[in-house]
Amino acid sequence: MSEPILQIEGLVKRFGGVLATDNVSFDVAPLETHAVIGPNGAGKTTLISQLSGALRSDAGVIRFKGEPISNLPPHQRSLRGLARSFQITSVFMEMTVLQNVALAVQAHRGHSYRFWRPAAGDAELEAPALECLREVSLHERRDVRAASLSHGEKRQLEIAMALATEPDLLLLDEPMAGMGREESERMINTLKDLKGEKTMLLVEHDMDAVFALADRITVLVYGRVIASGAPDEIRNDEAVRRAYLGDEGA
Repeated sequence: MSEPILQIEGLVKRFGGVLATDNVSFDVAPLETHAVIGPNGAGKTTLISQLSGALRSDAGVIRFKGEPISNLPPHQRSLRGLARSFQITSVFMEMTVLQNVALAVQAHRGHSYRFWRPAAGDAELEAPALECLREVSLHERRDVRAASLSHGEKRQLEIAMALATEPDLLLLDEPMAGMGREESERMINTLKDLKGEKTMLLVEHDMDAVFALADRITVLVYGRVIASGAPDEIRNDEAVRRAYLGDEGA
């Protein structure tokens, strides 16, 4: 078996007397789609923030591609190939779809955001940007202003901007949030197209999406991992069923 691309060992994050993540440990294999689920307040977003570097852990180790990254700031983690979708950068509403992704390409190559205007029309930036848009089926909207996109299309654009950083691992924080059925199905299909090409760690409340996409699932409750395994194992796990029914004390 190949080495995990992401190893999480004993992660802890406290907010006062509250343990948001409590000794969280699990691995993510290369090219795996690994979902993290749990009831509200389970610690899922805190975990994603610890992995991206937005929150500093109180204890534990994060290894990415075999190297410890626990003490690295977010931009250093991004340069090593770890990208958090939807919170990597803001969408610039007055710019076109293509310009937004070209800007992400430019930023990843080490250029200042201040110089995006001369980059407009630069084939060296626009060609890879357009390829990222094709990966999320948004290439036909390349010349539309971002402000004119639907909510779901903006989420697709944010994933394209994440792909522009050439990540080895995508952290997807509730990509279906706020979507209707049709937009959710479009996003599921987008992520299905990325399966096998990108490693993805997915936090999501939509269980239909989770079971359609995940190779493995880790379940958090009150900041602790109560189960981790294949979708069928998780679906039939009694502790998981109790947690979601809210009768853990029974």
